[in-house]
Amino acid sequence: MSWRSSFRCSKFRYVFGKPATKEHSYDGVPITRSVHDNHYCSANPCFIAVVTECAGGGAFLVLPIHCLGRVDPHCPRVCGHSGRVLDVKWNPFNDYCIASCSEDCTVKIWDIPVCGVQQNLTKARKTLTGHSRRVAIIEWHPTAENLLLSSGYDYKVMVLMPVHHRYPSEALLLSVSFNIDGSRLAVTSKDRRIRVLEPRTGKILQVSSNKTHRANKVLYIRGLKMLLSTGSSPWNHRQILLWDPDDLSEPLYEEDLDGSAGVLFPFYDPDTQMLYLAGKGDGNIRYYELSSEKPYISFLMEYRSLLPQKGLGRIITLKTTNHLKWRKQVRFEKVLIIKKPT
Repeated sequence: MSWRSSFRCSKFRYVFGKPATKEHSYDGVPITRSVHDNHYCSANPCFIAVVTECAGGGAFLVLPIHCLGRVDPHCPRVCGHSGRVLDVKWNPFNDYCIASCSEDCTVKIWDIPVCGVQQNLTKARKTLTGHSRRVAIIEWHPTAENLLLSSGYDYKVMVLMPVHHRYPSEALLLSVSFNIDGSRLAVTSKDRRIRVLEPRTGKILQVSSNKTHRANKVLYIRGLKMLLSTGSSPWNHRQILLWDPDDLSEPLYEEDLDGSAGVLFPFYDPDTQMLYLAGKGDGNIRYYELSSEKPYISFLMEYRSLLPQKGLGRIITLKTTNHLKWRKQVRFEKVLIIKKPT
């Protein structure tokens, strides 16, 4: 008989999180007090955007990624919404274009100057209307340029063409995720089910059961052809589950984490096949390695902090180096964490 060890060797044996010092952080940012389950921030290789608290409308800050330190209280903002901003997302095809959605029932597309926002930006490149209630979620298409999805409390999912699809009232969306080529869309809804849709027609292809898992967030695991969802069990234990997108009848993997009440936000890095799990109101971030073979998920390490988290985002930069006449691109990944002020 051939011997096989039960221990799985990982290439990420010494993964650990290192918090930035005060000199390498942003200090004095007036973070929004909204209780909506969103990230409240978005980052790209040039800028970070943070939703802020302000009176008389909604606004967010756009800060150059290398201008660290204390933020001026009178720093210019993007403030063209008449209601509170609920979500912001950078255009994956243009580092100087960002979309925002708000309680004023609109989605706005903004052009950010190369030098950053030098004065209050109130005029958007495009204002998208069509929702009759507040817009909570926006998501750019991963492969089609200038294609944006929005979801509001009027139970509409709208695509920037304009084409919209209406779903049942119990299907108020909580999160959305495109697959790698944008041909499928996974959503979680207020009835705590996962649905896989065809974006072009709005046809529902798969629906999960909510008897054993009440889903909050869903994420396509690009490259592994799997879905990951976070949510809770009938006993209110937070869970992570892996699914086959073509069959949502039974999960491939299920794990109970803890009894906390905060929503778990999943972040996946397809290059390293690492998963980051961070909970709203938690002080820790869990790291996992994913694979296409059982047991699919391997726990690596956990970052702990004394301050609770309010929002998170990912920053990925590439640095080109020359070593032994070979040109190499080294990939750096950072996690942007918004902490609640003490």
